[in-house]
Parts: sequence; C-alpha cells; structure tokens
Amino acid sequence: MGKDKNPRRVADNEARAKLRMLKTSPQKLNLVAGLIRGKKVEKALTDLTFSKKRIAVDVKKCLQSAIANAENNHGLDVDELVVSEAYVGKNLVMKRGRPRARGRFGRIHKPFAELTITVRQVEETA
Repeated sequence: MGKDKNPRRVADNEARAKLRMLKTSPQKLNLVAGLIRGKKVEKALTDLTFSKKRIAVDVKKCLQSAIANAENNHGLDVDELVVSEAYVGKNLVMKRGRPRARGRFGRIHKPFAELTITVRQVEETA
C-alpha cells in the first residue's frame, strides 16, 4: 500500500515551469511576458535573446525550463510547442527607507515577482 500518484495539474499535452523571487516589479515583468504569449517556442526564444530588457534573461531561463519539462518529463515534441500561458504574480515587497528633510522618512519599496510559463503541444496543420 503506497500513496496514490498525484494527479497532473496541467493537460496531457502541456508542461509548466515557474520562477519565484524575481527582483523586478510585476508590471515590468508582464511587459516581457506579453512578448512571448501565444508564440511558437523558437520565435519566443529568439525574441527574448535579443530583447533589451534586463529581466528577459530570467524569462528565457524559465521558458527553457518549461521546454525541458515538456521534452523530458512529458514526452512532448519540442518543434510543435507553443507558449500557451505566461502570467505574472506578485511576491514579497521589501520595505526600505531613506532619511528625508525635517526628520521625515521616505519609504522605498523593492518589489519581487513570480512568473509561470505553460507550453502546449499543437499539431501543425499543413
């Protein structure tokens, strides 16, 4: 008697990767995630490689992880993968401060974000 196997959280033709504690605001991260939503994986990797945004390097790592999960864990074909979802969530916000004039205190918020990328295998109709 063992424990039952955990059910999959995504469909049979999907794979997912998640990155937490990214040192950027969710708003900035969502701009980069919007670049790759709905695109084929090769095109999304190319766009992230040549993007000027600093966080695009981390988004590319997450996308490569999702591709590796699809290939190794779920046996999906890499050439037929499409980025079906790329969504951003808030994580913790570090509160820091700086002394200001007349004894006041200026609050500085240092936000963190998290990113989830889901890739789906779509058969090409040619």
